[in-house]
Amino acid sequence: MATPSAAEQFRSIIAYPLHGNCYLNITSECTLRCDFCPKYNRTWEVQSYDLRLHREPTAEEVMEAIGDPKAYKEIVFCGLGEPTVRFDVLMTIARGVKAGGGRVRVNTDGLVNLRQGRDVTREMAEAVDSLSISMNAQNEAIYIKHTRPKLAGAYAAMLDFAHQAKEAGMAVSLTAIDGLEGVDVAACETIARELGVTFRRRVLDEVG
Repeated sequence: MATPSAAEQFRSIIAYPLHGNCYLNITSECTLRCDFCPKYNRTWEVQSYDLRLHREPTAEEVMEAIGDPKAYKEIVFCGLGEPTVRFDVLMTIARGVKAGGGRVRVNTDGLVNLRQGRDVTREMAEAVDSLSISMNAQNEAIYIKHTRPKLAGAYAAMLDFAHQAKEAGMAVSLTAIDGLEGVDVAACETIARELGVTFRRRVLDEVG
């Protein structure tokens, strides 16, 4: 079997198939420094995929790597960085996917409004069908313990983003990882239901 070219290897890092979806890895940058994140535990591998980026891809490169969006159940922004850090690139790709008949999900820390200094949820709703937001904890203290946010007010901003995103018309799910010290998954689910959004229990190191 021929050795993959550098271009082919790059495409496999920025767009990787899993669970019938195509997952997009567009940045390694993040607003959080989660103690459970593989990259903070000296590995860039998730479910046999090496997601280490040596440079960030352009929107055009990502679209080429996706191919036909309709070949997948969903196109999901999910790597070892926060995709909304590259908000303009994310939106360019999302619009391209929608134009090609695909469905778009963004797995996010929910801090894009805080970083941008404005509410971008209505803009996102034009091209994003659903959001999976990493809630991570039932209160701010536990959230800070595990996620080590770079910005003040991150926990409240994440919950407000979930509310605004729901109001903008996107399907919203909050998630928390079962088994992290101090995290009460049942309490997290209660908060999600009070916000009128769904909840999903996550398993550590499983992409989804």
